[in-house]
Amino acid sequence: MKQTGSRAGVLGGWRKVGLPAVLTAAVVAGACHYIGQDDEAGLQTVTVTRGDLQKSITAVGSIEPKDYVDVGTQVSGRVMKIHVDIGDRVAKGDLIAEIDPTVYESTVRKDRATLENLKAQLEQQLAESALAATQLKRNQEMRAADAVSQTTVDEADAQAKVAAATVSATRAQIRASEATLEGDLANLGYTKIYAPLDGTVVSQTTLEGQTVNASQSAPVIVQVANMDVMTVWAQVAEADVSRITVGMPAHFTTLGMPDRKWEGKVRAVYPTPEVENDVVLYNVLIDVDNREGQLLPQMTVQVFFTLGEAKDVPLAPINALQAQHDAGGNAYKAKVLTDDGVIERDVKIGLTNRSMAQVVSGLLPGDQLIVANAVPPAGGAAQGGRMRQMGPRL
Repeated sequence: MKQTGSRAGVLGGWRKVGLPAVLTAAVVAGACHYIGQDDEAGLQTVTVTRGDLQKSITAVGSIEPKDYVDVGTQVSGRVMKIHVDIGDRVAKGDLIAEIDPTVYESTVRKDRATLENLKAQLEQQLAESALAATQLKRNQEMRAADAVSQTTVDEADAQAKVAAATVSATRAQIRASEATLEGDLANLGYTKIYAPLDGTVVSQTTLEGQTVNASQSAPVIVQVANMDVMTVWAQVAEADVSRITVGMPAHFTTLGMPDRKWEGKVRAVYPTPEVENDVVLYNVLIDVDNREGQLLPQMTVQVFFTLGEAKDVPLAPINALQAQHDAGGNAYKAKVLTDDGVIERDVKIGLTNRSMAQVVSGLLPGDQLIVANAVPPAGGAAQGGRMRQMGPRL
């Protein structure tokens, strides 16, 4: 009677939940029972393959030219002419822009006039100094003959010394005036702005006719960059930056060319971090050859820093291996599906990434590994080419 009542309760429950739900539950129960009864039936397997494995750290970043210069002006004035446009290639020494030179030309003319005046004064003073020296000598000779008093000799001596001092002072003024002229000539030269290196004009911040003021800061006219070598500025998380060293190989991809892999090496790891939303990031710099000109400033890139690499080795998925912590960090076990049934093997692994492991020993390419705690897919198809009937035993 208890069994009949229990069965009636179950049937009543079927009516409440509906036949489809009961059938679904029966399928899952039957499948689990079928796996338990036969280790070869309904198991999800993966195959040991042969290939290349790379362990890497990923980061995002942007591209900047390695060498660039903000070409500015050291003098104030109106920009008369800009001789380049954005995208133009320039060579070192090419004329970039011109500032109105009127004020500086006037200053140079004034300096030259002052210098000429001082030189004329020097000629006069040299003549006066020579006359004073001659009078002193004559008075000294007459004093020896007792023809003049000692006072007359002393006065002549003082006049000669004053004339010589005046000559020295004027010569110093001439040197100062020459220095002023050199400085004003330099400022006049700064009204013409030349390219400091070979490169490409990548930006322009000043327009023709605009007045620039160099008294407080150096206004930037254009930026010239050598784009033959670009630098990737990758932002690496603090948890990973300690594993990155100078000279480490790296590669990256861009949004526009995801199928192309660009190679480079780490040039520098900057010790000062940037904190964004409480995330600490460190800048890592990678130089890359860009003589083809396909990389442009500010491109977004995904960077992969290579920690290790193995080529043409047996590979097994991580989820098919069980770690044996007591036997060492590289010791694992795997359940292998064979013609004689499921056997367990000791496996030693080498390099790993998030999904795959290099097999050092214990497995061969082609081995079928049972994935732990796998639920077989509906319809009875198990990976590895083995087909089993999956269904409830009603």
